[in-house]
Amino acid sequence: MVERGGYIAARSDAEAVAEWLAEYRASPRTRRAYRREAERLLLWLAERDMTLNQVRRDHLEGFEAFLADPQPRSRWVGPPRPRQAEDWRPFRGPLSPASRRQCLVILQGMYAWLTEAGWVAHNPFRLMRDKRRRLDNRQGGIERYLEAPLWEWFWGWLTGAGSPATQEGGSPRERYQRHRRRFVFGFAYLLAPRISEMSAARMGDFQRREGRWWWNVVGKGSKTASIPVPPDMLTLLTEWRLALGLSPEPQPDDATPLLRALDGRRGIGDNRLYRLIRETFREAADALEETHGEGAHGWALRLRQATPHWLRHTALTHQAQAGVELRYLAATARHSRLDTTARYLHAEDEAWHRQQSLHGLAERREGRQGADATRDEPV
Repeated sequence: MVERGGYIAARSDAEAVAEWLAEYRASPRTRRAYRREAERLLLWLAERDMTLNQVRRDHLEGFEAFLADPQPRSRWVGPPRPRQAEDWRPFRGPLSPASRRQCLVILQGMYAWLTEAGWVAHNPFRLMRDKRRRLDNRQGGIERYLEAPLWEWFWGWLTGAGSPATQEGGSPRERYQRHRRRFVFGFAYLLAPRISEMSAARMGDFQRREGRWWWNVVGKGSKTASIPVPPDMLTLLTEWRLALGLSPEPQPDDATPLLRALDGRRGIGDNRLYRLIRETFREAADALEETHGEGAHGWALRLRQATPHWLRHTALTHQAQAGVELRYLAATARHSRLDTTARYLHAEDEAWHRQQSLHGLAERREGRQGADATRDEPV
């Protein structure tokens, strides 16, 4: 029998988890996300003087409840801070059902790896009777996106005449920030990139072949792909380059950053890009409520909830609604499974609603039948 930890050089749970995280060294953003979830579990176990190997099926119920309501709040919840700061906390707030599900999915994978490594004797997640519902993150449709009317309002606010996003007044810095913000959101909506792909993009990633423009991207899992560039994206790229004082079209050997800091030269990282997008959504939400009052509260709430990844979901959902075929939608999304892409198809929801509308209260049914009879009478 293999000694505990016999396949990895680890002397503690933290070191064993570090060995697992090292497998994701080529994907820094994934590694950070996985580290966050593993760290939350290790801290929760430390409070109970438990090790990873001691976790049983019944402990998972308590851990999931903790994710939904981390208490005491003063110990676990706080604003973003550097990891080394005294007031750093592992949570920004309670996790939503989707975030809890994602956390459990990640930890299930971690336990599977640690079991293979001989560090733990079993994977408690495999004992969850409803693990398909709880752990299969592919179940259900996509809900975190902006519906078409809300996106249309947002883009109009961002780019419309007289909006804060397009006013020609202000300092050169403010005008530069408006150009950059417009390009960021247009890029995210038209090509459905992940935020890490946006921050890593280079000018030379946009190339023309046989008269058509393509965006070359290295995505999740270091997979490469070429995505067709629609006309609107090419227009945005040209305008962005002109705002930077560059020629209209990039050259294939241009390795300079696509998205840039305020100096117009240095690139911007994931965190800064994340904050830029969230700040814009919040500003738009304030403008929406100021303009339309209480009637727009629901839409404003959606904007305040929105994250950069909502833009990817929005782009793919709207492409599906526009009639883009599933195989091309999957190629744009760079999904390895068609059932993952199929979550963006809402046709079944629409058909179900139409069918359900045939059922109603008696007086409404009679009214509809009367209207139908009238339509059938000869004129």
